[in-house]
Amino acid sequence: MSAIMQNKQGIRVLAAGSALQLFLGIVYVWSVFVAPVSEAYQWEISSVKLMSSFMLGFFVVGILTGGRLLPRMGSQKIVLFGGLMIVAGMFASAFLPSRIAPVMYLTYGIVGGFGVGNAYNAIITAAQKWFPNNRGFATGVSVFAFGLSTAIFAPLVEICIGQFGVRNTFMILAGIFLVAVLPLFSFIRLPDETGSAGAMSAALLSKKQYTTHEALKTKEFYLITFSLMLATAAFFILNPSFKSLAAERNLAASVGTILVMLTGIANALGRLGVPLMSDKIGREKAAVVITLTTAACALVLIFAQGFLFIAAIAIIAFCYGGYSGMYPVLTADYFGIKNVGGNYGAVMIGFAVSALTFPAILGMITGDTARFIVLGIMAATASLLVALLSLSKKKKNL
Repeated sequence: MSAIMQNKQGIRVLAAGSALQLFLGIVYVWSVFVAPVSEAYQWEISSVKLMSSFMLGFFVVGILTGGRLLPRMGSQKIVLFGGLMIVAGMFASAFLPSRIAPVMYLTYGIVGGFGVGNAYNAIITAAQKWFPNNRGFATGVSVFAFGLSTAIFAPLVEICIGQFGVRNTFMILAGIFLVAVLPLFSFIRLPDETGSAGAMSAALLSKKQYTTHEALKTKEFYLITFSLMLATAAFFILNPSFKSLAAERNLAASVGTILVMLTGIANALGRLGVPLMSDKIGREKAAVVITLTTAACALVLIFAQGFLFIAAIAIIAFCYGGYSGMYPVLTADYFGIKNVGGNYGAVMIGFAVSALTFPAILGMITGDTARFIVLGIMAATASLLVALLSLSKKKKNL
């Protein structure tokens, strides 16, 4: 910890990045918007729910694009670009006529999600590169703030919608984000952008630094990518429906809102706790623990009621946060830290596939029981892929 505290410039970057992540996490608050947007824009609620898939999918496209552009544009420009895209997407959404409501897939989902992904990649890349010997800690702190956003913005959004309506809420959020981005983006700089590349030297010299093209030729890349794809499916299927699922279990409407906040807190704690745990027991062991836990909780949801139902949902959110916090570090473990922005962007293609396709595919399955069984099998398969990954000989000198 003393070594971390001595890295004063790194701490400044980490603090500013974490503050920005708090705002970027709006990507996970859509479940609060679903019913009000459906009513205000006279839009079918099933179509409104698909917004989460669009935003999460293009969040990944933004991560991939941002990782590729980071060496050429620099972290500050990437963060500013991403932040302004979020502001523009929300502001445009406020003015859409109801007759063209699906255009919101473009303004809020694609433009906003792409902006979040660009800024997110630059911020977590900076966190890892400033703390190469404490990557779990630095990445965990950064993505913890991203996950905590739900707990903060879910009640804020509900209050704003109740007081001012959906359209004005979009404009209020756009203004808040603009005020946050403009003073903070300039703090996000990589060590090699400040002449402090020596902070990374030990990590960089210890092992081969794979380019994205080289990483794509390894079996480890596909084990990591497919395990992430399967492990996150449970959260993606459940996330847009937390409140409706609570209603189906005869829980009060207020409990549904509390459940959204609780999953935000659990998500944030997983982002911090799992990377720290992985620093102690190893990335693969930590990944096996949370994938098997996800599988078990998916099966519990078949019969769970009351507190057990709430606990199972919260634990799935915790594990999902763990994937978000640990997989950037796992990527750097196998392919090096130098090109982690681009390599993690490529790994996140699995995340995008999960977000964009699984809600539609599993939506065709009749009955919650069958759906939860399939989610349990998918998470268990992810655990098997991680076990195979642990047999790899590629990870050396960690």
